Amino acid sequence: AQLVESGGGLVQPGGSLRLSCAASRLTFSRYNISWYRQAPGKERELVADINSGGGTINYVDSVKGRFTISRDNAKNTAYLQMNSLKPEDTAVYYCNARWNLVFWGQGTQVTVSS
Repeated sequence: AQLVESGGGLVQPGGSLRLSCAASRLTFSRYNISWYRQAPGKERELVADINSGGGTINYVDSVKGRFTISRDNAKNTAYLQMNSLKPEDTAVYYCNARWNLVFWGQGTQVTVSS
């Protein structure tokens, strides 16, 4: 199985980015999906997660009201819409899929800077 993140980049404070996590060779609709991030010198932290059916969603307090996690099971893809970005959101963002097994993507860099 493989998870491939995309959509990262450099954005000014207050800007937006949409991350995508494309899954292959797994039954995507059975997996809970999470987005994690890791900033330099810091531990990896859970940003948001969504259950297999999309009905249960959770966010870390620091992104509530700014980030939106979603998924399209028909496209085997999950998303993280990030609005009102702040410099402290700068990190490598990782997609995680978990059910009977756990898979990680390779990460995509998000840099928020003027």
